[in-house]
Amino acid sequence: MAEHIESAPIAPGTFRDRVAEITRDLIRIDTTNYGGNDSRGEPEAAAYCARLMDAMDMHPEIVESEPGRTSVVGRMRGWDTQAPALVLHGHIDVVPADASEWSVDPFAADVIDDVIYGRGVADMKGMDAIMLTALEHLYANGQQPRRDIILAFFGDEEAGGVYGSGWLTANRPDLFSGATEAISEVGGFTATVAGKRAYFLQTAEKGIAWLNLTARGAPGHGSAEHVDNAVTKMADAMSAIGHHEWPLHYTETTRHLMEEVSRLMGVDFDETNPTPQLEAIGSAVTFVASTLRNSSNPTGLTSGYKHNVIPGKAEATVDARPLPGQDQNLLDTISQLAGADVDVEYEHARQAIEAPFTGQLVDAMINAIAQEDPEAVVLPFMMSGGTDNNALSELGIAGYGFIPLQLPADLAFPKLFHGIDERMPIDALDFGVRALLHILEPTH
Repeated sequence: MAEHIESAPIAPGTFRDRVAEITRDLIRIDTTNYGGNDSRGEPEAAAYCARLMDAMDMHPEIVESEPGRTSVVGRMRGWDTQAPALVLHGHIDVVPADASEWSVDPFAADVIDDVIYGRGVADMKGMDAIMLTALEHLYANGQQPRRDIILAFFGDEEAGGVYGSGWLTANRPDLFSGATEAISEVGGFTATVAGKRAYFLQTAEKGIAWLNLTARGAPGHGSAEHVDNAVTKMADAMSAIGHHEWPLHYTETTRHLMEEVSRLMGVDFDETNPTPQLEAIGSAVTFVASTLRNSSNPTGLTSGYKHNVIPGKAEATVDARPLPGQDQNLLDTISQLAGADVDVEYEHARQAIEAPFTGQLVDAMINAIAQEDPEAVVLPFMMSGGTDNNALSELGIAGYGFIPLQLPADLAFPKLFHGIDERMPIDALDFGVRALLHILEPTH
């Protein structure tokens, strides 16, 4: 068995050209996901990634869950044959972009002042390029990562992974055999916390409870006295749900984060009032603020077809997000708020997940930042949305979000996600490759 030796630092800028090239190539493949089974470009993007993986002898397998819904998975052997495999994964689909709202073509991958513009550069084709560039470097230099690396690029992440990670973990679990942990998107970005640069390591995700609500009543003429009105019942239910103030509820991840931020601030943490800590984490508050409570937001309300006809049914939708371990409590509370005359059913459900902020992989991620940015700190956080780590958790794989990006202090990373003029500095991508190489613990 080979032995890992801490490698010499790699000079900043070493990977700029290559990581930018791959990023721009991927952006130029329009992989817009409109939801449902309406998408484009996944086969072309998967084929592009497969060509690079094949050149590294990773034996990639392109998998279609439905015609045009495509993912690709390959494996690079590690030097520690006793270590479990590590999944590096990204997604190749992107959300729609209205070109009329952008200052540049969303799919042209323009470079302006060493910044790449394009749909998906932050979410997450730039991170896909970081993974590919890092593994290319190892292969070209005859090195191996410590663990087997299962490299996966999923389709359909932006619509819940039904045709991507969800389908693969249910139908092709063999592709992930031997893996115990995974690293993917969102975590790794920087923000200023109490005057100090911090890298946010994602260790948890809220779940999903997309709910359909139905109220029924007696139909009738709009001019008549009418107490059994489905519209009124649903309006009352939506008002109660939308105005409900969920109590604070800390998980291991969020409590650790709040306590560490308090330490950096030089104050004690008052768990009844996290406002000072939320204010101290700057731009990261976009991801963090809603992870201290369950949430429920009414998103749709439909009923009736004519002014003078009282309908017999009213329907509504709610986007609810439970914290880890809060799924049943959330559903029970929403049902109570809706009232006995309103039925509540799941449209789509996904349990929240949480991984420990301890262990050899976490140590490797923290060490990678210490090597590349010694004055910075690494903080755990929970993602208010979801990633493909959730599907992998069904196979017992603990998921982390940590593709490091050292960003300018004035660039708010959370606002780049699904935003207009989505962009990423090339230097940040280059930093990500260097940091990821430390995490992979290659032979030297």
